[in-house]
Amino acid sequence: MSNPSPPIIVGISGGVDSAVAALLLRREGIPVAGVFMKNWDERDPDGHCASDQDWADARAACDCIGIPYYSANFARQYWDNVFALCLDEFRKGRTPNPDVLCNREIKFKVFLEYALKAGGGGLATGHFCRTNERGELLRGLDPLKDQSYFLYMLKREQLRFARFPVGGMTKSQVRSIAREAGLPVADKRDSTGVCFIGERRFKEFLQNYLPARPGSIRDRSTGETVGRHDGLMYYTLGQRRGLGVGGGKSDRAGRWFVVGKDLEDNTLWVSQGADAPELYSRAALCVDPAWIDGTPPANEFRCTAKFRYRQDDQPARVIVEPDGLTVEADKEQRALTPGQSVVFYDGETCLGGAIIDKAL
Repeated sequence: MSNPSPPIIVGISGGVDSAVAALLLRREGIPVAGVFMKNWDERDPDGHCASDQDWADARAACDCIGIPYYSANFARQYWDNVFALCLDEFRKGRTPNPDVLCNREIKFKVFLEYALKAGGGGLATGHFCRTNERGELLRGLDPLKDQSYFLYMLKREQLRFARFPVGGMTKSQVRSIAREAGLPVADKRDSTGVCFIGERRFKEFLQNYLPARPGSIRDRSTGETVGRHDGLMYYTLGQRRGLGVGGGKSDRAGRWFVVGKDLEDNTLWVSQGADAPELYSRAALCVDPAWIDGTPPANEFRCTAKFRYRQDDQPARVIVEPDGLTVEADKEQRALTPGQSVVFYDGETCLGGAIIDKAL
């Protein structure tokens, strides 16, 4: 009698994508077990934890599919390897991407190790991306939902254990399958915003961990003080909302936008108009490069790049330096933001990426 195949461990988040991923594997006759990752323990002032409802939804989905489910707590690892790094970036006035770090440090490291030690034959998630027989990371079929951008820090040895059952579908197809199967999360709305903040306001949340340091908001073109900011960590390049700046030449030039931060004198620099020249640059210095293959394609190569999620591909040249990368775009780019990721592609294949350190 042959031994049964080890189950695929599905990261069940309580959303529709991971539930359909588990359902599709089950329909293929593959043994499946769902595991809900609890990565954040803190409750809001009312005693509510956002993950409580997600865990309830995950259980209901697994019951509907007919698979066993478990819960794993990775809150300590998340705090140490994701949240603490993000706080350090905020202190430096940068804008980190916790989802990229979470995929590298938690989902495809700690969770993958957990799944394999538990006897799992691999790990599946509801990410909209794909892999091929060569172990390459490919874009998801739905261009509006493709999440390869958030997975560029992974390596082939991690991807060979990964399955992405919904990566070849559109979001509407995923929801349609969920409705037909009667999954209780079929119409649950997608989560948005920064993962560990949930529905709370970003500024109020961050004040619990980093002391506010108010300072001047100054017009980049004149040097004139036009307002006060609550702390540089609360603002990002290109931001328009929440500045509380009015008057001056606003009737002539339009709304104010963040165009820079000066940590030394605690100044937030702004200009008027969405097309302020201070917001545009052709190149960026980048650090912490990560390559799916482990090494870059060449010391200098052309590719397409995304300087932010959902951005259309931008033709660019990448120059590998001893301490990082220089990325030169063919066209000027708006608001190249320190702390954010630039991700490189060759057609459908994600090559890797790096962290933007400074716009040139």
